[in-house]
Amino acid sequence: MINTINLHELRLIVNVEHADPHCFLGMHNVAGVGLCVRVFNPQAKAVSVIDPIDSRTWVLEKIHEDGFFVGVIKGRNEWFRYQLHFKGWQGHEWVVYDPYSFMPVISEYDRFLFGQGNHYNIYEKLGAHLIEVEGINGVLFSVWAPNAKCVSVVGAFNSWDGRRNAMRLLGDSGIWEIFVPGVMEFDEYKFEIKSHSDVVVSKTDPYGNLMTMRPGTNSVVFDLEKYKWNDDKWYKKKKKNNPLDGPINIYEVHLGSWDKRDGKTANDEDAAFLTYRELAEKLIPYVKKMGYTHIELMPVAEHPFDGSWGYQVTGYYAPTSRYGTPDDFMFFVDRCHQMDIGVILDWVPAHFPKDAHGLAKFDGTALFEHEHYAQAEHPEWGTLIFNYGRGEVKNFLIANALFWLEKFHIDGLRVDAVASMLYLNYGKDSDGWICNRYGGNHNLEAVEFIKHMNSIVAKKFPGALMIAEESTSWSNVSRPVEHEGLGFNLKWNMGWMNDFLSYVAEDSLFKKYHHNKMTFGLMYAYSENFVLVLSHDEVVHGKRSLLNKMPGDLWQKCANLRLAFAFMYGHPGKKLVFMGGEFGQFIEWNEKRPLDWFLLEYEHHKQIKDFVCDLNHLYIKERAFWFDDFNGGGFEWIDCNDVGRSLFSFMRKTDLVTENFVFVCNFTPNPIENYRVGVPYNVMYEEILNSDHEKYGGSGVVNGGLIAAQEQGCNSFEFSCELRVPPLGAVVIKPVF
Repeated sequence: MINTINLHELRLIVNVEHADPHCFLGMHNVAGVGLCVRVFNPQAKAVSVIDPIDSRTWVLEKIHEDGFFVGVIKGRNEWFRYQLHFKGWQGHEWVVYDPYSFMPVISEYDRFLFGQGNHYNIYEKLGAHLIEVEGINGVLFSVWAPNAKCVSVVGAFNSWDGRRNAMRLLGDSGIWEIFVPGVMEFDEYKFEIKSHSDVVVSKTDPYGNLMTMRPGTNSVVFDLEKYKWNDDKWYKKKKKNNPLDGPINIYEVHLGSWDKRDGKTANDEDAAFLTYRELAEKLIPYVKKMGYTHIELMPVAEHPFDGSWGYQVTGYYAPTSRYGTPDDFMFFVDRCHQMDIGVILDWVPAHFPKDAHGLAKFDGTALFEHEHYAQAEHPEWGTLIFNYGRGEVKNFLIANALFWLEKFHIDGLRVDAVASMLYLNYGKDSDGWICNRYGGNHNLEAVEFIKHMNSIVAKKFPGALMIAEESTSWSNVSRPVEHEGLGFNLKWNMGWMNDFLSYVAEDSLFKKYHHNKMTFGLMYAYSENFVLVLSHDEVVHGKRSLLNKMPGDLWQKCANLRLAFAFMYGHPGKKLVFMGGEFGQFIEWNEKRPLDWFLLEYEHHKQIKDFVCDLNHLYIKERAFWFDDFNGGGFEWIDCNDVGRSLFSFMRKTDLVTENFVFVCNFTPNPIENYRVGVPYNVMYEEILNSDHEKYGGSGVVNGGLIAAQEQGCNSFEFSCELRVPPLGAVVIKPVF
């Protein structure tokens, strides 16, 4: 029998170094011999071949001490589907179909598109997929590792023995594949990769859909197709409307710390997590009642370190198991849509961590990251930078964006750290600078990747929101690619945020010296499609909570916060507020503890929440609050030069005369009686919002009843009204026809 064996190939199999074990193992018609079956299983004492149709059996001969078996099936010339009967060393017996008896599943066309960076549903091919081949159920495992000497899939189904299920390399694609019959959903696995320097590493599946709870790092087989969605009504509504033309009022959430289970302590943190389904029952009704249109989730892709808040991802295709399964996350998104709430997901294509089980040095080489040392690492974060010039890496990321939109019905992606992608020397000192082929600082490959991604998302998912966290003056971030833009729909307005928070934190005595910080934002407000953001980044690392940024005693802090929200909601641009800000969380956000919901037992915190709730619902209801947000037709200053009194007045308006709202915002603790403000029409006006109302904890300086306009010019208007302007307060009035 040994004469039927190529000893060189035998050594490659035994040493787990064969790039195409299927061509040697399994059943083969050997000229002059017949059907020869070769099996390698170091954990088997004896192996037999079974014909499942007629139960005929052929015993194989063990010819190598490491567990190599071979035999010739006499009287049979044509290949047939067979099973292997194994006898183990401790009396264990099992029967399986031979993994090395199946043809490749991933086609040459799949491999070609992937190499070009254009296989937009490559996640349907790579990873672990429950499939049926010729009536036999199992899992197709496939992974991209072009520089590996050998790759195996390991799991409990093969005793985590990398010798038992070595994979085959498909041509020059760098893709390794094996179909393993009998593997089932929830089976854990990893890829064991041997480099050409004979270093063996165990890696999580880059395309895996579920991982074990950290500190575990195993991938888990999961079927994403079994969940039944119930959001048809939401999608029909989305098709009819351009989201940019409507209200977008985002509640930013970290799922692990929005709330915790009662009675759990910091020492029992994992048990304290609410599941996706529990969050659906608590968080979504709260968001709906508060009047937000969207929930933005800080990254839910799997990550090993809680303190990264999800921004150091190791499982790009896997919702974190901290809160449940992918089906549970689908349930959460589905319930959001049923409640008419959109879901935006923070997404991190800028960098990834160095964890040994993740993408770093995946096949023993710089595969997903840059090989060039000057471009390989983010100096500020200690993470690795994706190589956007490599087709397969671009494909991994673009397909990942599409994956969340398709498989989990996500309504948009907030793309993290775009500025770090656009500039080659982001965060570097001058000693480490590099330049592009034109001698500049722009990362041309990253720019092309971003444009490619946004173009494909716009084509495949019209109406999906692509939002850039971009903190520089890069032009046309939120303009279409065909108009020389990057193709995002929206951009976070970081400049406005910095100026705004700096101003509102000033003592009222000194605000007059910083008046321009509140007006400068209008100089560039229409250069991009902006989102005004008060995000998680502004309430951590010693920056203090929103409420605690405000000057003065407790009453003044609360009044200042209500006033700040009112000014923000009147300013052009969509809105985002991080959880806890809406009720005046006093301490900074900490991912290890829930929000301080007990504060709502205190009147002033409950009143802040009530004000934000009313403001949110007014924002959604009144078209003027978001009409023509990006072109200037919906906003007009009335008086932006009242420096001495730190007072601002402006209009939000539409194309209808009945939808013209006048805002007056007083950033000093001095009430103003008989304040005259210019108005557009000689009619009666009604106060529809006053942040100083007693029900919000204010001092009660309000304008009761209707307010008559007078034919007295003011602020370049032909007509004007006299108002009571509250201390540290905002007044909003509208015409009554």
